[in-house]
Amino acid sequence: MWKRLDHVGIVVHDLEQSLQTYCGLLGFTLLEQVEIAEQKVVAAFLDGGNSTVELISPTDGESGTARFLASRGEGTHHLCYEVEDLVAALAALRAAGVRLIDEQPRQGVHGWVAFVHPKATQGVLIELLQKAHR
Repeated sequence: MWKRLDHVGIVVHDLEQSLQTYCGLLGFTLLEQVEIAEQKVVAAFLDGGNSTVELISPTDGESGTARFLASRGEGTHHLCYEVEDLVAALAALRAAGVRLIDEQPRQGVHGWVAFVHPKATQGVLIELLQKAHR
């Protein structure tokens, strides 16, 4: 089911300031910046060599990401794992009794995504990603 760790999501207050830190000071390369209107966030994907980091900043103070940021502060938001078949992965997790946020895949930036509830994984929000073939 699991192919690889695709990226680590980091929630930040100020995306531009965070890009200066990650790209300007740490040497990461900006791959893509995109607004995800339905989630009320703007995200920047960064190349960190053999891994990707997603910086996430809320665009609305009432969004789930804004509430996360207000209660937990900046830092790790989620781990994203690539899977070969998201529908099959969700079915397997459901059959195992794993609590899911998304019962069905939904469109994400780079393919189909679904989230596993952090209460099922010792407080870690896990995103599953079935990449779109480009």
